Amino acid sequence: MSIEIKMPALSPTMEEGTLAKWLVKEGDTVKSGDIMAEIETDKATMEFEAVDEGVIAKILVSEGSDNVKVGTVIAILAEEGEDASAVQAPTKSETPAPANPMPTDPTDPNKTGSEAKPAERTVEQAEDHGKPADSGKPASNGGRAIASPLARRIASQKGLDLSAVTGSGPNGRIVKADVENAQPGQAKAAAPAASTSAPAEVAAAPAAAPKPAQVPDIPHEASKLSNMRKTIARRLTESKQQVPHIYLTVDIRLDALLKLRGELNAGLESRGVKLSVNDMLIKALGVSLMAVPKCNVMFTPDQLISFKRADISVAVSTPAGLITPIVSEADTRSLSSISTTMKDLATRARDNKLQPHEFQGGTASISNMGMFGIKQFEAVINPPQGMILAIGAGEKRPYIVDDQLGVATVMSATGSFDHRAIDGADGAELMKVFKELVERPLAMLA
Repeated sequence: MSIEIKMPALSPTMEEGTLAKWLVKEGDTVKSGDIMAEIETDKATMEFEAVDEGVIAKILVSEGSDNVKVGTVIAILAEEGEDASAVQAPTKSETPAPANPMPTDPTDPNKTGSEAKPAERTVEQAEDHGKPADSGKPASNGGRAIASPLARRIASQKGLDLSAVTGSGPNGRIVKADVENAQPGQAKAAAPAASTSAPAEVAAAPAAAPKPAQVPDIPHEASKLSNMRKTIARRLTESKQQVPHIYLTVDIRLDALLKLRGELNAGLESRGVKLSVNDMLIKALGVSLMAVPKCNVMFTPDQLISFKRADISVAVSTPAGLITPIVSEADTRSLSSISTTMKDLATRARDNKLQPHEFQGGTASISNMGMFGIKQFEAVINPPQGMILAIGAGEKRPYIVDDQLGVATVMSATGSFDHRAIDGADGAELMKVFKELVERPLAMLA
């Protein structure tokens, strides 16, 4: 009996993903543990392994397909002794409705998963990614153009009128390729103009949702938003809208920390370890959070969660966007351990190879832009964490040392705090402890 291969949930919060690449093709034999595909989640590209043995009979979702819901049938596996060529794609009646129906058609929020089952979505996505189909005039259903949910979503984003788009799918169904090839100006020109004799109820209808901004007529290049970029945009917008930020800045003298770093690196050279300033700041923040536990917290609607260790999320820039791998137990780890761990996490983050547990969680964050010459900035809190520390560049500045004006290497550090969970006085105490640890770094090693 054939086996349905479904879109997996590769993280606890994953609801959909992008089938980035198939590593097998129809007719290939696979066994348990073989890598079948690469799937892009909101933060990483992860490998999807086969669980059963058999022959790939059908691939139902083409590589590059976006917004593939968890549980959608993406391929069919023929078991040993079964004729792969005789395997059929699942029909509507063969595929159960999801346990928790979710809206699947952005143009019709009342249409849930129980009305459009995973098999339907799979077939529609397959149509939209190059399957041969009969062309025809735009199909309609009671005055409404018949189109796949994916085509409707793209049309909505492009501001297209589907009634002016010719469908190339079965029975004139409008599919992804039709709306991608249509031009907004052409579609609008072909759409019927509003009539002054329209019924009163039409004239009185609520205004339509605003259409996407029109791109200026300037040479440009458009690139599709990745799942990571969409998630960054959503989470940071939510953070600034929902989290009341308070910002506290201190200037910190770095000379003692730089001297200690040089001495430690001389001793660690034989072990192949080279500490960065950021490694030492991660350690200092971890120790500071344990010294001021009122800042090592998370706010929820009815609880304040206080953490018993400091897991530091470290902002890392990748070609796809920002990601925050976690250095766990930063308060008790050795500096050499933090350094080797951070190098490994940063490398795999840039290759989109992190596992969910390596970037989900964390009790506080640190973002260092000093290497770009940024003197000072205010970072946006990474919810549900309660704070993030923004590190500026170390630079030579006039500084009072032992009541004498001199020159010292100084950096500015700004803490962003969730004022619902952390009072200003507690945030100020954390910044004070952090400053003292950096200026007297031997204390963080005790």
